[in-house]
Amino acid sequence: MASGISRRDFIKLGTFAGISVMLGRVPLAEALEVHSGPTSTDWIGRDGKPRFRWDGVRKVTGQKNFARDFRARDLPGWPKKQAYAFMLKATKADRTVEGVNLSILGNSLQPDRLVLQEDIVRDELNIPQDTEMGEGFYGYNLLVPKGEVPHLLGHPVAILIYKDFDRFEAARRLLRFEESAVIYGEVKGINPPANYGAARYVRLGGETPTSPSLFAPYPDTAIKGHFKGNTVIWPPYDEGEGVTIPPSLRRDRGGKFIAALLDAEAKSDKQGIAMDAAAQIAREIEEAEKNPDKIVLTRHGFSQSIDPCAMEPDNCNVWLDQETRTMHILTATQSPVGVIDQATCLVKKNKIAPVENVVLLTGSTVGYGSKDYSVFPLYAMAASFYSDGLPVRMANDRYEQFQMGMKRHSIEMDVTITADRKTGKFEIMKGLYNCNGGGRENLSVAVSHVGARGAQSIYYFPKSDLTALAMATPAVEAGSMRGFGSIQSMAITEQMVDELAQELDMDPIELRKINAIKSGYLNTQGGVIAGDPRNVEMLELAAQHPIWTERAKKKAEFEAANPGKLYGVGFAQVQQVYGSGGVPSALVLEFDPKGKLTMRHCVQEIGTGGTTAQQVMVWKDLGKVPDVVEFGVTQFDELPLKSSWADQKEVDKLSKTDPYWTPALIPDMSSSAGVYYVGFATRQAAKFLLEFTLWPAAKAIWSEGPGGGQFASFNVDVSDMRIGPDGLGGGGMTPIPFDVLAAKAHEMGLITGVAVHTYSSWQWAKAEFDIPTVGTRTLPIDALSVKYGEGAPEELKKRMTTAGFDFIKRNIAYYPPSNRGSGEPTTYTSAACLVELNVNRMSGVVQIMRHHMIMDPGTMVVPQLVSGQVQGGTAMGIGHALMEELPLYEDGPGNGTWNFNRYTLPRAKDVAVWTQTADYLPPLTETAPPKGMAELGMIPIVPAVANAVCHAVGKRFYEYPITAEKIKGAL
Repeated sequence: MASGISRRDFIKLGTFAGISVMLGRVPLAEALEVHSGPTSTDWIGRDGKPRFRWDGVRKVTGQKNFARDFRARDLPGWPKKQAYAFMLKATKADRTVEGVNLSILGNSLQPDRLVLQEDIVRDELNIPQDTEMGEGFYGYNLLVPKGEVPHLLGHPVAILIYKDFDRFEAARRLLRFEESAVIYGEVKGINPPANYGAARYVRLGGETPTSPSLFAPYPDTAIKGHFKGNTVIWPPYDEGEGVTIPPSLRRDRGGKFIAALLDAEAKSDKQGIAMDAAAQIAREIEEAEKNPDKIVLTRHGFSQSIDPCAMEPDNCNVWLDQETRTMHILTATQSPVGVIDQATCLVKKNKIAPVENVVLLTGSTVGYGSKDYSVFPLYAMAASFYSDGLPVRMANDRYEQFQMGMKRHSIEMDVTITADRKTGKFEIMKGLYNCNGGGRENLSVAVSHVGARGAQSIYYFPKSDLTALAMATPAVEAGSMRGFGSIQSMAITEQMVDELAQELDMDPIELRKINAIKSGYLNTQGGVIAGDPRNVEMLELAAQHPIWTERAKKKAEFEAANPGKLYGVGFAQVQQVYGSGGVPSALVLEFDPKGKLTMRHCVQEIGTGGTTAQQVMVWKDLGKVPDVVEFGVTQFDELPLKSSWADQKEVDKLSKTDPYWTPALIPDMSSSAGVYYVGFATRQAAKFLLEFTLWPAAKAIWSEGPGGGQFASFNVDVSDMRIGPDGLGGGGMTPIPFDVLAAKAHEMGLITGVAVHTYSSWQWAKAEFDIPTVGTRTLPIDALSVKYGEGAPEELKKRMTTAGFDFIKRNIAYYPPSNRGSGEPTTYTSAACLVELNVNRMSGVVQIMRHHMIMDPGTMVVPQLVSGQVQGGTAMGIGHALMEELPLYEDGPGNGTWNFNRYTLPRAKDVAVWTQTADYLPPLTETAPPKGMAELGMIPIVPAVANAVCHAVGKRFYEYPITAEKIKGAL
């Protein structure tokens, strides 16, 4: 390895495709206080309440924090001099690319190296098709091959590499809008890849909302569609000419969407039953249209493509050290394991330089999903092979980010809801959700599934037929953006519910209460939501809020006082899943005899404050936050685990025979999984030390003295223990500081370190362990290692042979059934939103006057972080509802001319920053878990704004954004 690399600085990940892989965090030496090593604990009070974010001071003072802040000279062991690279991109996607024309650069600004697709193919550095994400996930060609039509607008044609910054920057500016730089040939029409996926979810409910389904995706099957051109072919399939079968065999980020399609392929008979059920639903809709006792509402909706607008555009530094055969990568990512997978698959067959090691550095980032399995790092990795040994930096400016950065999917929706006119009860939901994935697949299939499967929002539908299409087009790639399909689909559902209330002459909130999902109700997949959804409770609170109760009076008063302006109030309530159908987590907690606490954790900071929250969770059980922390760890030597995809038979076998196997190793930082799913492991590790270490140490201290000390006279149990400012107490006992307990635990030879791994697929894995000093325990974890204190007997210390820990091989593990994910997500939380606004009758301009959110966050770990997610989310939602929009094709961002001068983002004046309020439902009990809120904070305000506009102007708008021009045209 290169000089300067030590085991302390980097974490060895193991071997991928024969290549040794290591990971570290940036910065290394100069910022140990923040990212690894010793850290100040003055950010948190003795009461366990943070004074500010753990990483807050560094961020607000502008110190190096994000990957984009770093150059080669900032990184220990890297050369001081570096190269810079940028890409020329195709701005037309209907004609062949024949080459590049760099004459505008003259002689002085020609690149030191020009890389074209023929170079990439010759040197076997093209986009790998054998990554864990599957063939075509990142596209097929790194650069457009000569003579071919690009798959998408903005597809890179060439990489230009410079060895000095001034020439690089001058050249990039000259070429920015130069259409002649790419030479085009014959116009042949668009050339997108094959469509990505088609799935259908059909359910016939039982007699009651809690009865087993007559037919449902879970436990029966979903339906997989084939394509003939852009037409979907459902079973029985036409096997004739021109039929294409979308791939299923790929990793789907643990959501079990792909597994559901694989399951469908294996159940052709049940797919036929599902199609019969769909036909039955279609007939019942036709009959309802003729029945005066029924109401049938059918609407077409459209949700636009938008840019995430994350503060940090895509960036990557790569140094190929040929002397040590090591590729060093520094990049902004939400999925470090994905970058490792990209790198090892890219380099293993290249013909330029052998690579035996990959070292990945990551920094904090904010991506809103846009840095989740991004193709961008592949371009910098490839460029490093042509930079003559210099580190190469590739970093988008805003024009480039608009042109190539991943977008929120545009979705066309056709939705029908039927209801009984007398009772107002919903009966059928039928929806088609056509997701525009652009010219690279990325996570389009998963997004389309989430959109369709989440479309029911908070409502129970006895019968449903929901179709998810992921289509390939020449548009810019769309991927994992905040909301992940559900913001698009639920917005239309909520607007339709308001329109149904109007048609039924019912109060919109009362109609929602009649149809809201309650405890034990089955969803459109046949699954049951975890815990109490609390939908009715939230609706009742909203119904009592002054914004709602005074809306008629305020409308009359405001419009009388403000001629030319129309007043409106809107309401919406949605529920959003947090987590995905296969979430692992892992960490290590240990302390020395002086009470110095160390934590190594898999959590990756993506702007949500996860690194703060995980430490607060530790405080809640131990009364102390770590003195030494390391985040973004992707491999734990203390837990020598391995992973592979497995069907149910294999799961049953492996859970009994292989204590090293787990369905997934490390989580991606996405899907609002951090506080509950990733944090579950944190809470289990801290609870383990509390119950099996601090509690016995405390008992020993309290029992000192004649007659069993202060402990003997009371009946005190571990359940009585409480953490307070002075340490561990409860049950009438004197509180004991952590450092005193730590010394006693080491003296007694108790467990002083624990490493745990957890896994959930809408149900937690459990395993039985025989733990020295503890006994046999069944715990909601699937792997465990422990470390014994200094006073432990030698026979125990000799067991600590796994990175200094004793790996406790489980007796047996209990994993969720492999088809559990077919039941749709089960961990949901709800949010309601009331919006008060006015519309200028002459201009159509909407002014948000006030908005109020009602959230169900469970037990909040850090309330200020929840508030921040709600504030930022509502701003993003208002932007989606009223102003943000990107054209999909030739005049859209793929043409390279888009920036914030053309793209309208909401400002403080647009989001009622001084009049926004929020209420949080108190947790049902003190043991209620925290719930993921990051995506939910954005969604309900979108349809609430739409419903408020309708209340103001008397017109409904089902196509987003609802711009001033659209409103003016309708008035």
